[in-house]
Parts: sequence; C-alpha cells; structure tokens
Amino acid sequence: MRRAIGTDAPVVVKIGSSSLASSGRGIEAESIDRITDQMEELWAAGHPCVLVSSGAVAAGLPAMGREERPSDLPGLQVAAAVGQSRLMEAYGAAFGRRDRLVAQILITRDVLGRREQYLHARAALERMLDLEILPIVNENDTVVVDELRIGDNDRLAAIVSHLVGAGMLIILSDTPGLYSEDPWYTEEPELIDAVRHTDDVLDFISGDRSGLLGSGGVASKVVAARMAAWSGIPTVIAPASDPDSVAKAVSGLEIGTWVEPHQSSLSARKLWIGFGLPARGEIEVDAGAANAVLTQGRSLLPVGVVGVEGKFEPGEAVHIQSSGRLVGKGLARMNAAELRNAVGQHSSVAGGVVVHRDDLVVLS
Repeated sequence: MRRAIGTDAPVVVKIGSSSLASSGRGIEAESIDRITDQMEELWAAGHPCVLVSSGAVAAGLPAMGREERPSDLPGLQVAAAVGQSRLMEAYGAAFGRRDRLVAQILITRDVLGRREQYLHARAALERMLDLEILPIVNENDTVVVDELRIGDNDRLAAIVSHLVGAGMLIILSDTPGLYSEDPWYTEEPELIDAVRHTDDVLDFISGDRSGLLGSGGVASKVVAARMAAWSGIPTVIAPASDPDSVAKAVSGLEIGTWVEPHQSSLSARKLWIGFGLPARGEIEVDAGAANAVLTQGRSLLPVGVVGVEGKFEPGEAVHIQSSGRLVGKGLARMNAAELRNAVGQHSSVAGGVVVHRDDLVVLS
C-alpha cells in the first residue's frame, strides 16, 4: 500500500498539544524546533505544506500561573486566548530563523459550513502556498461554542487536507502508530503497518465495536483518516518523537500506520456536504431505502423514512442512518416538521424527495 507522493503535492501535518508541551512548563522549544525542521524539509523536497497545530491552551496555562487544564468552557477560552499568541510567537521565531514566513489561520465550523466562506478559505490557503508562506491552522477556541466546534484538530486537519488537495495527511502522535490492541493492557501489542480505511480493525480501534481504545485521541485519528480517505488522500499516523517521521512518510518508507484511501475521491461539492457542513438532524431509514441509497445511487424518498430527529430546514445537512449504521449525509429538501408528517408516504403525496442524490454523500 505504501507509496511516495509526487513532488509539488501539498502535505498537511497535524501535531497535538501533548507532542509540543510538558506538564506545567508549556510549549517546549525543542519540540517546536523538531517540527519546524521537518516542515522545512518538506518545502526543500518540493512539497508545499500546512501545519495544523494544537497547543494554545498548553501555552497559556504557565503564563496564567496554572498547571491544570481548566474544565469549564470560559476557562479554556481564556487559556486559549492567552496562549495562541505565545504559540504563534514560538513558531514565528523558529521558522523565522529558517527564513520562512508563517501565517495564522483560526477556523470554526461555521466558516466551513457556508459555501462562500469555504471557497474563500480554500483560496486563501492556496495563495499562501503559492507564496511559500506556511499556514498554521488551529480551531478558534477563544470564540467557539459547541454547535460551531469542529471537534478536534485531527478532524480539522482532514478538512484542511481536502481544502488544499493534499497528497498526504500526516498525523503526529505520542504513539508509534495504531495498535490492534490497547498497549496499556497488552504486553506485546501489534503495530498496524498499513490498513484500508474500510477495514474492520479500524472499527474496533475507534470504539465502534466496544474496543478498548475507543476513548481519547486514537478514535479521533481514525475518524480523521477516514475523512481524508474520502478525499482520496492517504494518511500516515506516525510518532512525533521521531525527527524523520515526516520525511519517511512522504517517501513511502515504513513509519507509523499507513491508512489507504478510497480509490476515487468525491467532488469538491460533495466533500463540502460530507465534511464541511454540520449535521442538524438524523433521518432513520428502513433497509430498502438504505439499499437504494448505498447500491443503486437513488435519492432518499419519504416512503423509506421511519424516524426523524433534530430540527432542520431545507438546505441544511442531515445524517441518514439505518439500524444504527451511518449510511450517508445530505442536504434536506424539506424541514424536520414536514418530514415527520410525510414519514412513510409516497413522494407524490409528501411533496417530493427528502434528499436528492445530487445532494447526497454515501459514507457507509
């Protein structure tokens, strides 16, 4: 499965707080230098790159005289506000010593949920890469609220990857990669060298089958890898402690876990529907409707709907589920109240389709 990526293909690298900071001491200069050197190696090898970096809260806590991460939202927002400038100052100085200009980009999900803003974000990122400026992306933790939260920077990195048409997503982790079993409870866990994004072992790791690794950062990395896979982008989950992780990954050498992507990528519009828009509700469908959507490329009709959750309007995104399994995501053509009244009816009686196939992304 492993392979090198072509020259000029952009690379998105994500690094987390725990790989940058030490408890009580904030961001470590050594960690900043290590990731900076690796990003510069990418540029030298002909790969424009984007860095998705956590660490704002970790950078803010020492300046506030605190060691423990706040548990309340306002406390986290204050720590992020204090720390974001310090994090960028550290990156700016490190890349400045290497004559690289950096740019800060703070994103919330509402930016990605509006088509026009989504296209502006993509254009800005592409222009920065053309100018050989390194974009450093983070979620805007200071102002974000739950309904606007992307979720974590692993998912954000996957979204940025398809925004810039990346040739690879590299997620740097505290572990050497993905294990088939929890290394905390297994003496000799097996490191997964390579896996397809559809393989059952990823369901186990991400917790979909009561796996021991279902909580914490591992699950979000699996989700991010699968998101990138639908963009046709391979993901490598590799150790942040190895100064050669990034170079090995782009060269196709063995490092961490390679996640093989989907053979064909979705269109830009369907990627936006699938991963840029927040889902405002859930539609439960019967087996016949699920089969029509999954294997026949059909639109979702009211006759196949058995349940509706949430409050949504026409044009808003909804998840389509069947027997607890996510089938797809699409733009509703009627609001939640109208659909509840139309459940099980023929489309000629209900007033049309629920989700048209042109507005539907199959994710199963």
